[in-house]
Amino acid sequence: MDSSASIVLVVDDEAQIRRFLKAGFELDGFVVHQAETAAEAMRASTLRAHDLIILDLGLPDGNGAQVIEQLRGWSDVPIIVLSVRSSEAEKVRVLELGADDYVVKPFGMPELLARARAALRRRRRAVSGEPTVQVGSLTIDLARRAVLRNNARLSLTPKEYRLLQVLAQHAGNVVTHQHLLREVWGAAHLSDPHYLRIFVRKLRHKIEDDPTQPSILLTELGVGYRLAGVGDQLAASA
Repeated sequence: MDSSASIVLVVDDEAQIRRFLKAGFELDGFVVHQAETAAEAMRASTLRAHDLIILDLGLPDGNGAQVIEQLRGWSDVPIIVLSVRSSEAEKVRVLELGADDYVVKPFGMPELLARARAALRRRRRAVSGEPTVQVGSLTIDLARRAVLRNNARLSLTPKEYRLLQVLAQHAGNVVTHQHLLREVWGAAHLSDPHYLRIFVRKLRHKIEDDPTQPSILLTELGVGYRLAGVGDQLAASA
């Protein structure tokens, strides 16, 4: 076993899905551990550290959301939720609980692997303090508070920069409307989503080649926004 390989814990009560995920992740160089229930998932998480958790919401002994809540009490391991539930309210709920991403079944393995790599990159940036995020022609230097497009420095207002900074800190992952409003404008403005729409529109005019067809700052309808990741680049080139 490669000691440098990332270890993923797959939590799903369907054996067929676990086999599918195990094969896909192992082909991509991951080491895969498995759990069928919420109790097994918590036991596996306390016995050893994992680099990533793939978590189904529908478990026989409880809801996967409860697992997220318990894990977030002591761990910041990246969690990608799998679910047949595609409602915006459900996505927002689990992301607010602390999940890093949400993938609706059925899904393709290349998409899931791309999202997994994005989550791991975000974790590495958080641990190492990596100061630069690159998305296409856009470079965000968090240490210098500088934003460049095609190597030319952009002029952003403090609120525009703060919005982009929060998105960059979660690059490749969805950031909910509520989280962005809280981080950029404060808790008093959680019911003011029009602030967000206005500033996203302003930002896109500065960072996108075509603001009407954004490829960098992407909308997750009813949920939030995210900076494009590897999976989006693969889809664009397909």
